[in-house]
Amino acid sequence: MDSRHRVILGATIAASSMVFLDGTVVNVALQRIGADLPTSFVGVLEGQTYVVAGYMATLSALLILAGALGDRYGRRRMFLIGLVAFTGSSVLCGFAPTMEVLILARILQGVGGALLVPGSLAILTATFEGPARGRAFGLWAASTAALNLLGPILGGVLISTVSWRVAFLINLPIGLVAIWLTLRAVPESKRDEPAPLDWIGAAVAGVAVAGLSFGAIRSREENWQDPVANGILIAGAIALVVFPILMARRKHPLVPLSLFRNRRFSAINLSTFLIYGALYTQFALQSLFLQGAIGYTPLGAALVGIPGTVFLILVSARAGEAAARIGPRPFLVGGPLLMAAGTLVWLTIPATTTPWLASITDPSTLIPPLETILGPFLAATIFGAGISMLVAPLTTVLMSSVPVDRAGLGSAINNAVSRVGQPLVIAAVFIAITSGFYSSLAAAVPGLDPNDPHLQASIQPLNPVPAGTDAALAAAARAASTDAFHLAIIVSATLLVLGALVNWYGIRGTDAVAATHRAEPSTEGPATAA
Repeated sequence: MDSRHRVILGATIAASSMVFLDGTVVNVALQRIGADLPTSFVGVLEGQTYVVAGYMATLSALLILAGALGDRYGRRRMFLIGLVAFTGSSVLCGFAPTMEVLILARILQGVGGALLVPGSLAILTATFEGPARGRAFGLWAASTAALNLLGPILGGVLISTVSWRVAFLINLPIGLVAIWLTLRAVPESKRDEPAPLDWIGAAVAGVAVAGLSFGAIRSREENWQDPVANGILIAGAIALVVFPILMARRKHPLVPLSLFRNRRFSAINLSTFLIYGALYTQFALQSLFLQGAIGYTPLGAALVGIPGTVFLILVSARAGEAAARIGPRPFLVGGPLLMAAGTLVWLTIPATTTPWLASITDPSTLIPPLETILGPFLAATIFGAGISMLVAPLTTVLMSSVPVDRAGLGSAINNAVSRVGQPLVIAAVFIAITSGFYSSLAAAVPGLDPNDPHLQASIQPLNPVPAGTDAALAAAARAASTDAFHLAIIVSATLLVLGALVNWYGIRGTDAVAATHRAEPSTEGPATAA
């Protein structure tokens, strides 16, 4: 690999690192964001939900289209646009004066992320050939694995010692380096005969995802009395119904329905929707629960996930090799079931559990309490064992279920599906959490009106109560937050079990074994990359 190729690889790794860091750090920052930023239009938990769901909704709606844009207008050009958009919006996030501004900046981040996710590996595919391409992919994958491990720790340290704003502003120097490296060395490339762009399909998909997610969350926040929010929810539902009809009628659809005639492709995408919707939602709420309800420090909440990440790094490749020998079905069924088992461990964690007050300035606090080891650590380890069984076989079955000449499209669809579940699932969970929280609070404190606007504005689920709150009300709020989180855990575990059942039914034994030997690698990268 010569110096120019090393610079190109460095540019793609730097760009990808921003997206991966963002995905791991923002969840850890949510509680501090809610405590620090004023709101004038949204509630605290509502705003925290939009910070995650707004980014994912934009990303998922544009992800498939973004790959086609690179093919048509040039991969380097669209990659640079993505870098500028992601870096600029990260700065906006870092200096956001209100929750509403942060939400809008996160939506813009999703646009940039949609261009960077397929762009990085598309550039590597166009630049490297033969064994050098495999080595480049390996180095890229190793860097993302390292970020998955180190990102939460770095985020926890920065948020605890400096500010949550640094979690976004750290993208500025990384983005500037990536832009400079791209301008210096990355060559332009595009397809000679690019596929037509389905702007209408992408717009309808965006309306469906954003309308259902925002409409449901906002309508519940306003107790279903806001006609605008209700109208947005209805528009999202209509767009969801229209989308498959539109895809069937379009000459060059964003999502060709013909791909779903393959049982394995349909099954693996449905299970991806269920499993990753549960996964992303659980990760966001888990960090809020640990910090806002139990009292963990950001670093403590971040370190909880490390055992599962280590498991994923060490076991995932071996699981892929074993699936190639005996078939992927046992892994695609057993993995989500093990993830569900790890998820249910969270039900054993009471409101009175001891928080882990980990601090980088006090090494003695870096040893977790026994309750953390037997609770969150155990849950994360079992969950990590499950997902390590799932990822490689899922990608293998996915890529074997589409023709080789449509492998990139199949991967892009699955990438979008893995992200579209989060804003939809978290909207449903938000409704359940807020309804359950205020009902539990009213039951614990006689005479309390759960529909009191002042109460709902001052005391929010999964967030600390304001200073000076009556001790009995504060204890009841902590217990109600724990009950609400446990309800979300039950929803997540149910979705994981449903994902396992879909794989059990849709991935049959004999053809699945053959599929592992027919699978072709995707030029778009891992189907379920973070």
